[in-house]
Amino acid sequence: MEKFTQLLQPVADNLYISALVALIPIVFYLVTLAGLKVKGWLTGLLTLILAIVIACIFFKMPFHFAAFSTFQGMVYGAMPIGWIILTSVFLYKMTVKTGHFGIIRDSITSLTDDRRLQALIIAFSFGAFLEGAAGFGAPVAITASLLVGLGFRPLYAAGVCMIANTAPVAFGAVGAPVTAMDGLATYANGSPIAAAEIAAMIGRQLPLVSIFIPFYLVLIMAGFKKTLEVWPALLVSGGSFAIAQFVSSNYMGEQLPDILSSLVSLVSMVILLQFWKPKTTWRFADEKEVDENTEHPKHSLKEVLVAWSPFVVLTFVIFIWTMKSSKAFFKTIALNPKVPFIHNNIISSVSGKEIAAVFKLDLVGSIGTAILIAALISKFIIKISWKDAGATFVQTFKEVKIALLTICFVVGFAYIMNASGMSNTLGYALAATGGAFKILSPALGWIGVFITGSDTSANLLFAKLQQVTASQVGMDPLLAVAANASGGVVGKMISPQSIAVAAAAVGLVGRESDLLKFTVKHSFVLLIVVCAIIALQSTGVLGWMIPVHP
Repeated sequence: MEKFTQLLQPVADNLYISALVALIPIVFYLVTLAGLKVKGWLTGLLTLILAIVIACIFFKMPFHFAAFSTFQGMVYGAMPIGWIILTSVFLYKMTVKTGHFGIIRDSITSLTDDRRLQALIIAFSFGAFLEGAAGFGAPVAITASLLVGLGFRPLYAAGVCMIANTAPVAFGAVGAPVTAMDGLATYANGSPIAAAEIAAMIGRQLPLVSIFIPFYLVLIMAGFKKTLEVWPALLVSGGSFAIAQFVSSNYMGEQLPDILSSLVSLVSMVILLQFWKPKTTWRFADEKEVDENTEHPKHSLKEVLVAWSPFVVLTFVIFIWTMKSSKAFFKTIALNPKVPFIHNNIISSVSGKEIAAVFKLDLVGSIGTAILIAALISKFIIKISWKDAGATFVQTFKEVKIALLTICFVVGFAYIMNASGMSNTLGYALAATGGAFKILSPALGWIGVFITGSDTSANLLFAKLQQVTASQVGMDPLLAVAANASGGVVGKMISPQSIAVAAAAVGLVGRESDLLKFTVKHSFVLLIVVCAIIALQSTGVLGWMIPVHP
């Protein structure tokens, strides 16, 4: 069977020139979408075609290898990612169809009418909980839909939720990004770096970001003066999250930081709002002024519980779906057919080993299926007929079908970047920066998440490279591996995959360029923040924060 060996520096036998060529699809995507404002699906398709051309011509990948790698990515884009988006939006629309979302809205506004605080509660705290429980696009899809229902403009709802999603990504999906690195890298003495040790190191980096995110969110929305008005809420929201994130990641492992931190933050905010309110109620400039003395509609406890029940059921079902025993069972019934031609026939330019290529058609075990099950259970609680539920599902599919196609294109692009070796070339070019790598190591994770849309994938892609490079430049290997995950979290808000998901959730299909322009500058700002933290930890100023290890 024909094999393809990835080339690390195929252009002019020069690593940096090869990296510049590998950058072409990424630059093309950013310029076409944000600069030329081409529709998301067309940008995704054109970027995919360009990546295939570069993979075949410059990286010497046989066309049929490129074609089947792309097809593998597009299938993954549809299942599980597209499936999660479809079911998430469907669940939300069921609550709207039955009028229960109005009660949800009233229950939130009874806590606060202030858009700043609503963003903290929904986008930051509740979004982090969903990230910890589910991941894979569900948090932004659900929280952005909720904010739109509350009255946020779609662009702001999606953008705010994507930026808020920074804090929990490294421990998302019950710690999957950290678990993926377990034993992947080693210390200087050859002993493997355990997931629990990586979690502890990340837990000494990200809390510094997490405590900053609420302030940054409100600053984006309302400006500095209006941000200072709600400093108690910012301190409680971000501070409680950061403390819980540090404690749980350092003493409980990688599975629980998001879930515990988000719940602590959410409960703390609810308690705070019983005793404190901002002096003024802030709304967007184009919203009508609301009399602060206006009484909110009263609903009984039963009505509120029924209205929130779809999301309570969702939490319960996802908890069951992500249990170790459930995951083990789902693996036994999952369909994982080999991808023709390319399974074990691509040789990695980094490890020199064969790369497995299978279709992950785990329909039952998918988080999307868990969301659908939650929606069907909720049907009986919120009392929607089968006819109306079916009509809502069809309507949801019609609304997101273009977005689903966009997701397939951009995930196909990610797969061709990885399979052709372009991602490895970019990673090694950054790693070759010498001593500057101590500052730039988070950028490697940032690039990985931008390309793949997943911190888990970025960690699998670059964790070993981080460790090897760290040993060459005198950087602590544990710090470097953790920096990959911490840097990756700020790349998710501009990943083509994430942009497509968020746009689908709030009805911005065709306006992905606006969303990218909203998030891209914030991604760079937060990347600089993470790089500064890693630099201080690697140069000794904050070196005391690194856990004792072999």
